[in-house]
Amino acid sequence: MANLDGDNEPEWIKRVKSEGAIPFLDPDNCSNGWASPPGNSFMVRGPEYFSTKVKVPGGEFLLKPLGFDWIKGPKKISDILNNPKHRIRMALQDETPTGCKPFIWAFNLQVPSKENFSAVAYFVGLKPVPEGSLMEQFLKGDDAFRTKRLKLIANIVKGPWIVRKAVGEQAICVIGRALTCKYCTADDFIEVDVDIGSSVIANVIVHLAYNYISTLTVDLAFLIESQTQSELPEQILGAVRFSELQTTSATLVEMPSNGNMGELLPSFPSRLWKSFGDSFSHLVQADTQDGSSSSTPSLVKGDVDNGLSEEGTKKW
Repeated sequence: MANLDGDNEPEWIKRVKSEGAIPFLDPDNCSNGWASPPGNSFMVRGPEYFSTKVKVPGGEFLLKPLGFDWIKGPKKISDILNNPKHRIRMALQDETPTGCKPFIWAFNLQVPSKENFSAVAYFVGLKPVPEGSLMEQFLKGDDAFRTKRLKLIANIVKGPWIVRKAVGEQAICVIGRALTCKYCTADDFIEVDVDIGSSVIANVIVHLAYNYISTLTVDLAFLIESQTQSELPEQILGAVRFSELQTTSATLVEMPSNGNMGELLPSFPSRLWKSFGDSFSHLVQADTQDGSSSSTPSLVKGDVDNGLSEEGTKKW
C-alpha cells in the first residue's frame, strides 16, 4: 500500500505524526512515546502454513504509521474519527493529494480503568486497495467477516517478569472472537473500537499490565488472518510500539454527548481486582515451582484460533 520512509514521506503525514501529545520517537529510545517497530519482530503464517505450520517474519507493513493517541475521557471513548474536529479528520480534510485519497485505519484499544483510557494507533494507506485482496474484503465485508478475521499480535519488548509471564513472548488473538468490537466506517476511514473489558481474562491481564505501564515497552501488530491457502502468506497491516507511558501524559478528551462516546461500564470493585491479582500471582508462582522451563505461559500460547474467551481458556 505505502512504503514511504524518511524524506519521501508526505509533509502532512510528518506533521500528523508529530502533533500528538505522545511524541513519535526512535524505536530504540521511545520512553513515554511511540514508534514503528520492525516488521520482522512479528511471526505470521507463512506461504505453506496449512501444510507445515511454519511461520515467517512479518516483513514490510501494508500501511504507513500515522499517529498514536494516549487519551482519557469522562466515559469510555469510541467513534473517535466521527468527530470532525479530530486532528486526523482535520488533516484529511486539509490534505488534497493528487490521485488516490488517503485512507485511515484506526485501532482504539479501550483500557478497562476508572479514568477510561484509550490507546489509539492510526495508520494510512496512500494507494488503492488491491482488488480481491483481504484488505478489500475486510473493508467491504460485514461485521461478521471482520470479527472472524482481525488479528492482534502483542510482544512485550521490555517489562517486569510477571507481565511477561501473563502475556508471553508473543500473544496472538483473533480480536473479534475474544473481545467486543465496534466498527465505524466512512469513505476515508475505518475505526475499530476494541473493548478490552468485555473479556474477564483480558480484563485481568490488562489490569495487571496497567499497574506496570510506566515500565512496559509493548509492540502491537494488526493483521487480517489468512484462512485459505490462496490468502497466504499473512501480511501485517501496521504495527505500533509504545514505551513507558505515564498516566499523567494522557490527554483528556471532551467529546459531544450525541452518541460519539460509549457508555461507561461499571468497573470491577477494587477488592475483586485484588482477588484476581492475588490468584494470578499464586498461579504464576505455582507454575515456577513446578519447574516449568517453557518461555510461553499457560495463559497465552501460540496461534490461538478461538480467541481470548472464557471457553478458549485451555488454549491460552
